[in-house]
Amino acid sequence: MGNNAKSDFSLGLVFFTVMLTVYGQLVVKWRVRQAGALPLNFTKKVVFLADLMLDPWIISGIVAAFLAGLSWMAAMTKFELSYAYPFTSLAFVLVLLLSVVLFHETITTPKLLGVIVVVVGVIIASQG
Repeated sequence: MGNNAKSDFSLGLVFFTVMLTVYGQLVVKWRVRQAGALPLNFTKKVVFLADLMLDPWIISGIVAAFLAGLSWMAAMTKFELSYAYPFTSLAFVLVLLLSVVLFHETITTPKLLGVIVVVVGVIIASQG
């Protein structure tokens, strides 16, 4: 494997981390949204959260978070943290955009400006 292929694979680990993180966030939002509001009563809260923790989709989100952690550790063997970490901000961008598509959440002007700043920041940070 040449240096470019190794670098591409390593960068792929960073993006795999981002995608797994996005998946986990979206799945949790979807299932929590279906479950309804958190009860006020303490005992009912515990049961509500326990039920969510046993939901197969929530479990898949937790597994995704674990795999994202493994992928991130592997990526950290190849990159400086100051180079790789800005790419994780892309999770914010993707979650925002997908929450609009999947959950009909609204994009406000401040959110849109924030996404633009994040993307520009990632581009600048990736240059050096």
